[in-house]
Amino acid sequence: MRYISNIVILMLLLVACKPVAPDAQETNKELQMNASDILSNPDYVAISYGGYRGVSRDEQPTIKELKEDLRIMHAMGIRVLRTYNMQLPHATNVVKAISQLKENDAEFEMYVMLGAWIDCKNAWTGLPVDHYIESEQNADEIARAVALTNEYPDIIKIIAVGNEAMVKWATSYYVQPDVILKWVNHLQDLKKNNKLAKDTWITSSDNFASWGGGDSLYHVPALEELIRAVDYLSVHTYPMHDTHYNPVFWGVNEDETQLSKKKQIAKAMSRSRDYAMAQYDSVVRYMHSLGVKKQVHIGETGWASYSNGHYGDNGSKATDEYKLGLYYQLMREWTKDKNIACFYFEAFDEQWKDAGNPQGSENHFGLINLKSQAKYPLWSLVDRGVFDSLKRDGKRIAKTYGGNLNSLLQDVKLPPVKIMAH
Repeated sequence: MRYISNIVILMLLLVACKPVAPDAQETNKELQMNASDILSNPDYVAISYGGYRGVSRDEQPTIKELKEDLRIMHAMGIRVLRTYNMQLPHATNVVKAISQLKENDAEFEMYVMLGAWIDCKNAWTGLPVDHYIESEQNADEIARAVALTNEYPDIIKIIAVGNEAMVKWATSYYVQPDVILKWVNHLQDLKKNNKLAKDTWITSSDNFASWGGGDSLYHVPALEELIRAVDYLSVHTYPMHDTHYNPVFWGVNEDETQLSKKKQIAKAMSRSRDYAMAQYDSVVRYMHSLGVKKQVHIGETGWASYSNGHYGDNGSKATDEYKLGLYYQLMREWTKDKNIACFYFEAFDEQWKDAGNPQGSENHFGLINLKSQAKYPLWSLVDRGVFDSLKRDGKRIAKTYGGNLNSLLQDVKLPPVKIMAH
């Protein structure tokens, strides 16, 4: 009997030591990768993604189109995507497309921060909104996010409850912090009861002010509880918008006017980066004032390449591809150095955002335009050939302006001169 037992033990050891198939190794690795590993790792570059080509979200991108975009972003070094809602097929199809690409290519790695849209009663209905009562749709939205996360735990690592859902300038739909807290606690309870993967991180993605970094009117008990309930804070910062609304940092100082055009712009963009850093730091300080220490990452920031409104040539003169390129570089350098995830907004231009005004800034935040042209911040990647085998909508990825920097600079306007008090 002892002889037989030894044989059995030996066989079990051999089975246990048998090499795992490459596909299984990859799956195990991705299941083991948690949000903390990803968000704090500068090698896992993050971006906000919408694959819409048309003027309405009724025109949903196909799985084939999503795969084109995913391959392009993967070639850019992107490894984490942020989506925004579960009401439409887009987010589900993005995750399915990632899964299919992984099945066909063991080297393809991509993770998702899944957004669940939250809004108030009567939002988007034409009826009077009630910011103190939540929409009846919110429960279904959370349920859809949970179901998809449970189906693809190797891909979806984060659920964000709401997108700019607490900031009070979102007058069409904002809710009070207790609504977000309710759903964050619900998701945390699902984790405790093994109904959602325990290492799925839960957050809300909102403006820096909504996280306590701005006006004290946001400093309410429900926000304090929310900060303690989330796994990390996902903060939005948009200096570009404040070149119009709060231009304390924007412009060319008097003592800089003798510098070259490029140097004047470089200094203005460095101050823009510093402004974003200050907003980020304000959230961290508020969090620490509550005795809480958690990771804080940037859920959204960006800079449009064109605007016919507040930020364009007739306004703050902030929007063009050159300034976009400088801001993108500065933000990536800072966040990488500090191990902060930065979901840069956004990968591709989307024209549905301001369908009635094609030249509006909201349509021009992408790093790649609707002609499949890489804007200035990605020119170096085109030169390196990372897109050589890739196409979007049947077109190869080429550089805007034919790659001619002098031509681009002709469209670049200097920010206004700031007259200093003497």
